[in-house]
Amino acid sequence: MHFYYMDEAGCTGNDLSNAEQPIFVLGGVSVRDEGWNETQKSLASIVDEYFDNSVPENFELHAEQLLSPDGDGPFFGHDRDRRNSLAKSILGLLADRSHDVHLCAIDKAKMSSETCTVDMPYDTKTPYHVAYDYLITHINWFVRNKLGSSARGMLIIDAKRQFHDDIEQITRIRRFEGPASHRVKWIVEFSYPVDSQKNPMVQLSDLVVFCGKKFLELEGEYRDGYPPEAKQFFAECYSVIHDRIPRKTLVPRQGRNMDVFNSYLSAVQARPVGQWKRRYGL
Repeated sequence: MHFYYMDEAGCTGNDLSNAEQPIFVLGGVSVRDEGWNETQKSLASIVDEYFDNSVPENFELHAEQLLSPDGDGPFFGHDRDRRNSLAKSILGLLADRSHDVHLCAIDKAKMSSETCTVDMPYDTKTPYHVAYDYLITHINWFVRNKLGSSARGMLIIDAKRQFHDDIEQITRIRRFEGPASHRVKWIVEFSYPVDSQKNPMVQLSDLVVFCGKKFLELEGEYRDGYPPEAKQFFAECYSVIHDRIPRKTLVPRQGRNMDVFNSYLSAVQARPVGQWKRRYGL
């Protein structure tokens, strides 16, 4: 069994004009069932070292607290370079522990200006809906084509309460409705984390989607005011994330009129621009 952890960043519902959150990202990391414990131990060791073996009680890693300008929560007032180093050390687990990353990023301005002319069973102007539906397509394809005939996937979703019913509906439709040949078969379970404080993979996914969102905001020219060192930091973080994304292009959805939906999804996607690694010296 392969577990796929999904978190989100930049969620404003169907408000596509929020200047503070121009990019929405849904996704996270995946792990084989036998690899979970070792990653948990490695993450705990990195956090223990950062806090000199005195981790605050009930500590939970939140990327927004870790990487806010002055630090927040347990990181309030901590030196920025030291916090940046912690983020990079944690992201280093992606390669060290061979975790894949699966993301869907949407530029809200593009979504606002585009029209999806195919009828979908959800609001195609709500980034969460579109991204969740796409990641089902992506992960089902990945398990089927890259992990072997006996592999199966389980989605573990750190879902927002406002989208609970929508997630249930989209999941049901993708698994049980429509032509049998297009139903999801390689994702066999969908679940919610009971306690993200006790689930390091959700916390790691939170850091991945947060850093991904920040870099894609830079690439979309939404954060031109960031200082050069901040731009370089998020580019370096995204480089680590990007290297663990097994498929860089969108997986096309199969079915009647889905070519129209695929075109819409491609048009609203947020992506790096040109030779971005060269621009940042990576």
